[in-house]
Amino acid sequence: MLFHVTMDVDIPRDLDPAERADTVAREKAYSQDLQRQGKWPHIWRVVGQYSNVSIFDVESADEMHEILWALPLFPFMTVQVTPLCRHPSAI
Repeated sequence: MLFHVTMDVDIPRDLDPAERADTVAREKAYSQDLQRQGKWPHIWRVVGQYSNVSIFDVESADEMHEILWALPLFPFMTVQVTPLCRHPSAI
């Protein structure tokens, strides 16, 4: 199943700098592992924002849910998920 996911990140400014650095590093490692597995084939930064637009290719909505909830930055995110299906005019 394909999902279009928009993630807007809002880390509190008063978060301990060491905790912030650790969380961001864990987020990067986790996301890159998912990319290597082929579950997160596309990720684009939204210019001028701490935000991304991504395409996930996973087995189910449940798997998509679990992936998102396991993101280290998830507590600081607003996430919008849209399931996708093939368009009949696609080549």
